[in-house]
Amino acid sequence: MTLVDPVEAGREFDRYDSDLALGVPGLLQEFNRAGLLSTSDVHVALRLGRLADVADDRIRLAVAFAARAPRLGHVCVDLSTIRSTASTDNDTAVDLDGLSWPDPLDWISQLTESALVGDDRPLHLAGNTLYLDRLWTDERQVAADLLERAATPAPGVDRGALALGLDELFGRGERGIDIDTDDDGDGPDLQRLAAATAVLRSISVVAGGPGTGKTTTVARVLALLDAQAVASGRRPPLVALAAPTGKAAARLEESVRTGAAAMPVDDVVKERLRGLSGVTLHRLLGFNPGNRTRFRHNRLNRLPHDVVVVDETSMVPLSLMARLVEAVRPDARLILVGDPEQLASVEAGAVLGDIVGPAARRLCMSDAARAELTEVTGRAVPGGAGERGDTVAAIGDGIVVLQTVHRFGGAIAELADAIRRGEADAVMEVLARQGTNVEWIDVDAAQASSLAALGTVRRLAVEGGAEVLDAARSGDARRAIAALSDFRLLCAHRRGPDGVAAWMQHVENWLRSEVDGFAASSASGSGWYVGRPLIVTENDYGLQLFNGDTGVVVAAGENRLVAAFERGGAIAQVSPTRLAAVDTVYAMTVHKSQGSQFKTVAFLVPIADSRLLTRELLYTAVTRAQEHLILVGTEGSIRTAVGRPITRASGLRGLLWGVKGGE
Repeated sequence: MTLVDPVEAGREFDRYDSDLALGVPGLLQEFNRAGLLSTSDVHVALRLGRLADVADDRIRLAVAFAARAPRLGHVCVDLSTIRSTASTDNDTAVDLDGLSWPDPLDWISQLTESALVGDDRPLHLAGNTLYLDRLWTDERQVAADLLERAATPAPGVDRGALALGLDELFGRGERGIDIDTDDDGDGPDLQRLAAATAVLRSISVVAGGPGTGKTTTVARVLALLDAQAVASGRRPPLVALAAPTGKAAARLEESVRTGAAAMPVDDVVKERLRGLSGVTLHRLLGFNPGNRTRFRHNRLNRLPHDVVVVDETSMVPLSLMARLVEAVRPDARLILVGDPEQLASVEAGAVLGDIVGPAARRLCMSDAARAELTEVTGRAVPGGAGERGDTVAAIGDGIVVLQTVHRFGGAIAELADAIRRGEADAVMEVLARQGTNVEWIDVDAAQASSLAALGTVRRLAVEGGAEVLDAARSGDARRAIAALSDFRLLCAHRRGPDGVAAWMQHVENWLRSEVDGFAASSASGSGWYVGRPLIVTENDYGLQLFNGDTGVVVAAGENRLVAAFERGGAIAQVSPTRLAAVDTVYAMTVHKSQGSQFKTVAFLVPIADSRLLTRELLYTAVTRAQEHLILVGTEGSIRTAVGRPITRASGLRGLLWGVKGGE
């Protein structure tokens, strides 16, 4: 049988997508009419059915759901539960029980005997879960590569030099005390533990929420690895700093450089760290424009680096993680950095969350790993995993989740913690308080009648826009960019009454009516005008501007405009005519805001029926605010978000932790 990649087959038919797969008989048409299957899903099922001479309606329905899974972020589809968990793409209600679902046991039995399922076939069946071949292969490869690394300590560690370096970078303190691993534990001690772990292990994870010191810890890890090389007479390690987006890579580079300047290390080490540059994962691996899934560096052509640091790992999809782990040399260190509580990649998988697993709540290290860390840190790592009944797995030896938040405090920190724990009553208790740095406006933001209640949001949007415009008119690009970070309006959706497009119009109307000169400068609605806030929507390596970067159009002399962006602490000015992919950014999606921080954030919580409304969405939005948070939404929507963690079908956590779900 000639094989076809179902993912590519789906892409091929996307251009023919419509609301209804006309002329398709049986179950495929029924489920397409109900909104559970797109036309591309149906076409994949039909095409593979024809190639394998499979006409059974139940088999083709299963294939369509397998093709649908990665489109919604899942790695696979659980056929035993899909009947109760499926949702439509457009958030419309559907009577799932009214559809002609096959009996799960019979369905799975039929698939077991199908010519489409098995080795060297387009689909794989593991128990009740059905995978497309590519995702099946990627998942098992990632698990195997990570477990092999987890079982192999990093080579050539000088423990005496490591202990000395830890004391120099984190302070000597009182050796022999316990490292506090509770949620309100000692931040510096957990950072010390994370740094030691990253030096000792071939694979390590430095996780934690915004402002917990992840990149500060990474900078110190790199200094410790430099000291290891000096102690053993080796050359300094070759280090790669990478992230899934150019914006995140630039932030990682800047954080490492800033951290190096503040560390008590030799000037030569500081210069080496300041000389590191961040790149996207695609650039690191050697992106091939002619092939979406293959890179120059792979298992047969490994990366030359001794240390690979990946920031914002929560945004890395399964397929890209597979390409990364196979390309890192077996004797090199892989350090993953990120927040497993944030939104996952828009593509298939929740890789960081699966890797961290139960270690998100407490250390899940073996007794041997704890003893080793106690030796080099001088602090006892308490509570053997077996004593507490926690899961013990090799991957857990390399995972430390930082807890203490240094970036924001007060009610914002309490709210974020309550959301992370999934405690809706605690969330509402924080929101009900008066006089804190969290303000709750209990209205449905999607309703036009609610606009009158948004006086604070309107005032801040107008004040922020006026400040940006004033600075831009005077040609003060730095002040204009700083003002742009004072306030940001966040939405879950791009379209719809509570989406970015609608609220961009609301803000522009407010500015037009209240800010002198704004109407004249922005009458076109989309032209280049002084004070226009910009967001880059595609990477431009020639200009060194990356998807998600923000800037402002400023005056640069008589009848001349430039687009100003901050880059590495400096201001880069670009002619607007050179910008091929930018949008106006009076509002942005929560996904686009990942990795950014703003003094004040107003988040418009979508309705409870929204498919995008999850615990991770709410947590990510809340943790973008540094000083002041405004939450606009009903209690029902907020409680729904807290009680709805993202559940992406995946087998990676079970493969890594040895139990289903990793718990």
